[in-house]
Amino acid sequence: MSKILKTERGFTLIEMMIVLLIISILLLIAVPAMTKSNSTVKAKTCESTVKAVQSQVAAYKMENDEFPDSLKTLEDGKYIDRVVCPGGKALVYDKTSGKVSEPTDYK
Repeated sequence: MSKILKTERGFTLIEMMIVLLIISILLLIAVPAMTKSNSTVKAKTCESTVKAVQSQVAAYKMENDEFPDSLKTLEDGKYIDRVVCPGGKALVYDKTSGKVSEPTDYK
């Protein structure tokens, strides 16, 4: 039985440490890249939401000859369902000009 144990070979501690080091280096490279792309996606989603809401404000003005009092007016299902950016930040709306923009503290 002692001959069997001597012929079997496992990983040494050095080999295991090298593998863990390589994996940790790869994670250090990959994780920041993923988080950056996630914030980019959120920003692009917010931009497209602003554009969609802005077009619905224009449609409301064409039908009613005035800008809506607030963006909540558009949320009745006829115009648009969602008027917030990812993360729940509310869009900024100026009733006098009908302009919709991203929240100032969003980025």
